[in-house]
Amino acid sequence: MSENRSILRIALPNILSNISVPLLGTVDTALMGRLSEMHIGAVGIGGMIFSFMYWNFGFLRMGTTGITARAFGAEREAEVVATLGRALVVAMLLAFGMMIFQWPLGEAGFFLMNLKGEAKVLTAQYFYIRMWAAPATLGLYALMGWFFGMQNAIYPLILTILINVTNMISSYWFIVYWGMEIDGVAWGTVIAQYVGFLLGILLLFYKYPNYLRFLKVKMLLEVTSLTSFFRINRDLFFRTLALTLAFGFFYSCSSAEGGLLLAVNVILLQYLNWMSYGIDGFAYAAESLVGKYSGARKLEQLKEIIQLSFWWGGGLALVFSIFYFVFGNQLLGVFTNQEEVIAAAQPYLGWMILFPVVSFACYIWDGIFIGLTASAAMRNAMVISLLLYIAMHYGFSYWWQVHGMWAAFLAFMALRAFFLWNSYRKMDSEQLLG
Repeated sequence: MSENRSILRIALPNILSNISVPLLGTVDTALMGRLSEMHIGAVGIGGMIFSFMYWNFGFLRMGTTGITARAFGAEREAEVVATLGRALVVAMLLAFGMMIFQWPLGEAGFFLMNLKGEAKVLTAQYFYIRMWAAPATLGLYALMGWFFGMQNAIYPLILTILINVTNMISSYWFIVYWGMEIDGVAWGTVIAQYVGFLLGILLLFYKYPNYLRFLKVKMLLEVTSLTSFFRINRDLFFRTLALTLAFGFFYSCSSAEGGLLLAVNVILLQYLNWMSYGIDGFAYAAESLVGKYSGARKLEQLKEIIQLSFWWGGGLALVFSIFYFVFGNQLLGVFTNQEEVIAAAQPYLGWMILFPVVSFACYIWDGIFIGLTASAAMRNAMVISLLLYIAMHYGFSYWWQVHGMWAAFLAFMALRAFFLWNSYRKMDSEQLLG
């Protein structure tokens, strides 16, 4: 019972905060859905380009959580705060690099997403405005990951809700009252990210002054810890690169089929986002608790947390499937009022019912492996799954058209879970306890 409470103590705030993330995507899609299918697609593709870049730097959150949680469990205070310092320095270097090279990054993204004409113009407008948020966005990755590693789910809840509420209000105000279009959505994101980052720094100094006194430049440059930090984050980078390539491939193939199918798949992926952000609440709990018990070398509690994480995650996945079965059709009207898009999306709602119960396990396994800092296994599982997914996509879509696209994407999620489970079952006690 105590471990159930530990999971819920971390998972519930994460679920609440995570719900606001797809809610933001829902609001942006709904605002653009009142303009045209081209605007829907531009926000979806523009967001995907940023996801491609930012997800690749997701190691700033994931790696920081795992390393911090294990140091916290082992009661190594100096290493706890040094991990945050390293993550923030790397975040700022990467962010300024992105801003310096924004033009080639943008043009490469537009080319890979098969953008032409008005679609490219709208997406470029969104992209070059939103790029100004890079330092705040990557800085928040480091802060969020550190808070999770410290077993603190309340601060990420506060930050995420503040960021997304600010974003939604700003975007709505710019579009409805100032007459802006896609640029209003982009500026809303920029403003919200800096508001969140500044509050995160204030919360850090308010809550953890005793840890910050251990922060020394010499600790940031300690060779063994620095090598481990970059090794773990290198593996997570390639793992996340493979994941973003999978989503980017799906978007690109949708875009190549025309504006209508792109709008349909952008909307249907919102269903997947809602589910994934809910399940991630339990995945984040697994990251924090698995890392803590691994660092503290408590094998029995570690295995219990892993088992309970699957029970909770699977239960929530079933709730999502039932919800999509009952209300899936009505949700389409939330995203757009264009009858052509709604009619084109309806034949594929069955896939949205299957996704939660089939794919939840890959999210939970990700959380477990992040807590164990078993980054090489995560990298290998994702790369193999990506290669198999691309092969299945061409095979399935040839015979089953759009249904084949969704079948291959669902199989990709299942393969991720299978390969991570296979790696876990081969681990002995010493590997689990680091």
